[in-house]
This record gives sequence, C-alpha cells and structure tokens, in this order.
Amino acid sequence: MAHPQRRTARLPLKPVNRGTLPGEIYRQIKELILDGGIAPGELVTIQGLADAFGVSAMPVREALQRLTAEKALTVVSGRSVGIPQLQAARLRDLCRVRIEIETLATVWAAGNLSATDIAQLEGLVAAMAQAVADGDPHQFVRANHEFHFTVYRASGSETLLSIIEGLWLQVSPYFHLLHGSGNYALANHEHEQLLVAVRRNDPQAAGRAIRADIEEAAKVLLGLLD
Repeated sequence: MAHPQRRTARLPLKPVNRGTLPGEIYRQIKELILDGGIAPGELVTIQGLADAFGVSAMPVREALQRLTAEKALTVVSGRSVGIPQLQAARLRDLCRVRIEIETLATVWAAGNLSATDIAQLEGLVAAMAQAVADGDPHQFVRANHEFHFTVYRASGSETLLSIIEGLWLQVSPYFHLLHGSGNYALANHEHEQLLVAVRRNDPQAAGRAIRADIEEAAKVLLGLLD
C-alpha cells in the first residue's frame, strides 16, 4: 500500500526526566505511537523529537533504533523515521495473534474491572462517539487505545500486557486509515457490547466483543490493501 508524500508529524512538548533518560525517551516515543501521535504517511525527525523532549539527539537515536528493531517504525531517511508500510500478510498474522491474546486478556479482566474502571470505559466510549461525530481520527485512536488498555490492565497479567503492547506498536497506527470507512462507529458498538457483558458478569461475551472489534477492523484494512 503506497503512502503519499510523508508530512512531518506535530509533536507535543514533553520534557523528560533526565535521571532515567534512555528508558524514558523510549517509553515516551512508544506512547506517542500507541496513542496515535504518528500516523501512516507522517514522519518524525530525530531533531524534532529531541526538541520536543528537551534532550540531545543521542538518546532519541538510541530509542528509535530499538523501535525500528521492534518493527514499530522504519527509517525514511538518515535522520527521520515513520510508520512502516502495511503488508497484507503481516496484518493477517498480527490479527490472528491479537484475537487469541487480547480475547484471553479480556476474559481474565472481565471479573476484575472495578466500578471506577467501568466508569472510565463509559467515558471513553462517549469520547469515541464524539470523535466520530467530529470526524477526528486522532481523538478516536487515542481514546480507543486507552479503552482497550484499561481492560487489558485489569487482566492482572504483566506478561499478557507486554505482549499486547508489542502487537499494538505494530498495528495501532493503521487505525487512522479506518477513518471514513464507518469502522469507528462499528468498533464503538463492540465497545458498548463489552460494557454490557462486564456489567452482567459475562467474561465470554466480553471476549467475543473484543474479537469482533479486531476482526472487523482487520477486514476493512485488508479491503483497503486489496
């Protein structure tokens, strides 16, 4: 899937605690990817990230090397990176693994979500509905990420959470491409179904809602590739 000419992503100013510089830079860039701060077709430069974090270029370069090794980013030129181009075979593989791992995490989480968690999920569903109404893909992608990871954190498994985070680093930027397809509204319907399942203490139904969410998004993305 060919991207148009890349544009520079707009980066928020996020000064970093220098006491834990290398790991913190890596974490901040990873969160930027997961929250939809870098979309397909956009690029970020080493200097732009260094300026945003208020650091030198060296720790940024080290963090980018880790993220390119993890296939979350790809080198566009010597001093800039972007989201890798989406390949159908890679998407299918990611989808298969996501279905198994994220469904399991949801089933484990369903009985552990507190009243506060559920209230937060309800607020995120409302935020995504507003993003659909406003035509704001960045806001939808951010709220979608927080919704899913609020659920997954409640699984109580750091191992599962780490695996899911690695999968999302590779796939979540492509959720921007779903804007205009109608998938955002459908995805939010599945989020609502998950909330219904959690309220009636039905882990299996919650797992089915997550599975449907993943499958429908993958179907649309594969259609765009075809």
